[in-house]
Amino acid sequence: MSRIIAFDYGTKRIGIAVTDPLQIIATGLDTIHPKDIVNYLKKYLLTEQVEAFVIGDPIQMDGTPSESAQHVKGFSTILKKNFPQIPQHWIDERFTSKLAHQTIMQSGLKKQDRRNKERVDTIAATIILQYFMEEHRL
Repeated sequence: MSRIIAFDYGTKRIGIAVTDPLQIIATGLDTIHPKDIVNYLKKYLLTEQVEAFVIGDPIQMDGTPSESAQHVKGFSTILKKNFPQIPQHWIDERFTSKLAHQTIMQSGLKKQDRRNKERVDTIAATIILQYFMEEHRL
């Protein structure tokens, strides 16, 4: 079986989450600078089969694209160009960062560890992936 990878795209960091091969569990994988994502994924794909990419869709409360939407579309284009065989799915990412912050606050981590923005991005990507998995369960 193959994995599904989800992205919480940001211009400074991309949070990455991945399913297990049976696509039952979503787990935070890493946080990567956008300029490094293609090389990171090429290396990852050498050892793992990936069935799909899931991208967090930055939508405002009124349903219109947020300011970051153009950057996420550019990221999607880069993925399509470099990995044309892997289909992309988009998931509404509203509230994922807020949920990630709440998860960290409830985790019992020390204050300094809770400030780690990379952790927030990875957890947000995991939430995006969980939403996708819930939406596509039979």
